[in-house]
Amino acid sequence: MIAQEQIPTVLDHPVYDTEGKKIGDAKHVFLDDATGRPEWVTVKTGMFGTSESFVPIKDASVVSDHLEVPYSKDRVKGAPHVDVDGGGHLDASEEQRLYEYYGIAWDEAWQRANEPGDRGWARGEGDGTAGAAGAAGLAGTAGMTGTDDTAAPLGDAMTRSEERMHVGTEEVETGHVRLRKYVVTEEVQQTVPVRHEEVRVVREPITDANRDEALSGPEISEAEHEVTLHEERPVVETRAVPVERVRLETDEVTEEETVTGQVRKERIEIEGEDTGVARDPGDGLGR
Repeated sequence: MIAQEQIPTVLDHPVYDTEGKKIGDAKHVFLDDATGRPEWVTVKTGMFGTSESFVPIKDASVVSDHLEVPYSKDRVKGAPHVDVDGGGHLDASEEQRLYEYYGIAWDEAWQRANEPGDRGWARGEGDGTAGAAGAAGLAGTAGMTGTDDTAAPLGDAMTRSEERMHVGTEEVETGHVRLRKYVVTEEVQQTVPVRHEEVRVVREPITDANRDEALSGPEISEAEHEVTLHEERPVVETRAVPVERVRLETDEVTEEETVTGQVRKERIEIEGEDTGVARDPGDGLGR
């Protein structure tokens, strides 16, 4: 369980589950009216923190700059919805429903609140609710309200709070890209030189150099001489050779997007006779 003095270090800080996954950011811490102990923390979950879930804080622990709770992210996100703006309090039925959801015995919670040295739970003449701390949790404050549904001034001063909008990002899948290899056939033309033989008749006169060869045969006879012709023809052969490597890489591109939300601000009115007190136009006071 965290102590009251740790509340400012919890608000607006991350909350992690049992597996080390971020659930969201802590926005409100609810205290027991009688004991003043922190009992619940609300966590902003969902896209842009649009939902707020209650988590028991009795077994939570502050680690470094975040809060760790002994529940899974899905369980926290599935907790019963409770209106955290309903006067800054939990009524008995809402709190019992939350205890049952998280598997905490109602009798056990009652007994823990009445341990020696405590004044017990405010279940009698009060409104039977647990008070809230950090009513302006979005602004990172830890002011506390009393057991009444109306805000009571602390001493002679009244705290005015307002919400601050915090915009975060959530990574989601937008599609898949894959590499696929397939085979296509293309016509390729290439010019290659080819050679062939042709017959040419050569006539030469009888000379002293070739006379003996010319007179080696019969004087008058029939004869024939054959010459074999040759030519080159193109031959096509294909071979597979590697030409390049192809892979997929992702580049991170940052774009600007405008997000619109609503924030609430408290205004304080001065009732009664005009005291003539000068005020700053920006102090949030109304007439």
